Amino acid sequence: MTRPPVKRVAVIGAGPAGAIAVDALAQEKTFDIIRVFERREEAGGCWIGDKTKPQPLSNFASLANRTADQPLPIPNILPAQAPKPDAPRFSESSVYPYLETNVDFSPMQFSQEPIPADKTKKSIALHGPNTPFRHWTVMQRYIQSLINRNGYEDLVSYNTTVERVEKVGDEWKVVLRKEGKEKDYWSVEYFDAVVVASGHYWVPYIPSVEGLEEFEKGRPGSVIHSKHFRGRDHFKGKRVVVVGASVSAADIAYDLAHSKTAQLPVHTITIGHAANGYFGDGAFHHPSIQQHPSIKSVCPKTRTVHLVNGTSIPAVDTIIFGTGYSWTLPFLPQVEIRNNRVPELYQHVVYQRDPTLLFVGAVGAGLTFKIFEWQAVLAARVLAGRADLPTEQEMKEWEENRVKVKGDGVKFTMVFPDFEEYFEEVRRIAGEPVDGKGRRLPKFKREWVRSFLDGHELRKDMWRRLNEQAKKELEKEQRVFKAKL
Repeated sequence: MTRPPVKRVAVIGAGPAGAIAVDALAQEKTFDIIRVFERREEAGGCWIGDKTKPQPLSNFASLANRTADQPLPIPNILPAQAPKPDAPRFSESSVYPYLETNVDFSPMQFSQEPIPADKTKKSIALHGPNTPFRHWTVMQRYIQSLINRNGYEDLVSYNTTVERVEKVGDEWKVVLRKEGKEKDYWSVEYFDAVVVASGHYWVPYIPSVEGLEEFEKGRPGSVIHSKHFRGRDHFKGKRVVVVGASVSAADIAYDLAHSKTAQLPVHTITIGHAANGYFGDGAFHHPSIQQHPSIKSVCPKTRTVHLVNGTSIPAVDTIIFGTGYSWTLPFLPQVEIRNNRVPELYQHVVYQRDPTLLFVGAVGAGLTFKIFEWQAVLAARVLAGRADLPTEQEMKEWEENRVKVKGDGVKFTMVFPDFEEYFEEVRRIAGEPVDGKGRRLPKFKREWVRSFLDGHELRKDMWRRLNEQAKKELEKEQRVFKAKL
């Protein structure tokens, strides 16, 4: 079947994936309209710094069963004005004042746009003058610079949420909600194609724990997700339990323990849970961190956290969950989400049922910005009619074969360790620019992976070094205390 040419393209999101998608589309020089819709007030995605306090968590059952962030009811007649929605939309970021990247900047940056070499005194002190880590403000400015060039800023509508995307005939009907001071303004626009670049680290996943919601209701703000962590100073003298064995839980628990801000020890729920494959569990071996097995229940009255091994942690002030996120697409209810991934995406990009719906960023951690670039170029080439896509049956077979190897879950989205194979296959399918049209993808460089992994080793070395320092300080304090007795 011959498809009509694509001339109007909508991009959802102005984070790193959306920013590079705009450039890839523009460089194809074939589209009449490129429109970008960003629900936040500026570009940056999860690197935007929030200026307001996060709202307390609610409806814990939906967070546990991954049904939060449901579609909003749409006015019967558009355009329309309507009251602001009451339901949380989870658009706040996970940035806190002193957050820095935990990955070397070089494998993060796009192939043609270098990340600025700005380094903080803190990072230099921890990792030396050649520290490869960057403050979150550097990353936000970097993403904004990609949008604020070549006139791309004129393509973006900020404070505008895409609430529904549906195919009507040969067109995509895109329903929009723009935030106003008193009411929101709903409208509709039509496109030939849609690129989803909205990310999937927005809706917190919090496992079901008996008594947890009552604990939070009794003391609002006593249960938070790592995305709501706004720095150690909010936890001075508090008894804190951090749940999770991966990188966000590690960073927070270590921060609270090593700074001696929270009441010591900081309690972590890590025993029996797999550590992050990149960063390991070194952070949790700080002498002021006490590790525990899973939570069985929480008593709201006594603020006691009961554990599965029969022990308990009394008088808990705050429980912080670093337990990951749920992938949601409230604006695409017709697209299935299964096992926290989006199935039917060929090469994690092309929606097999309709190649005019594409995704940039539908992958797990590892060389993410660069993967976004390759995916964005592939998406742009597909829409321009220049990519060498296989048949729908062959795309289905690609997914079936990958499920056999990776499984039908989150591991399906992990490109690691097959970075080179993936980058080169996407580059082959996308093809080269023709007659000066299109963004050129360079050949894969293994040094990107080396830098990526070396950055992790720097972080692990930092934890080992500081853990040993903290252990010696603690032993000295204990000797002084005993001498006074």
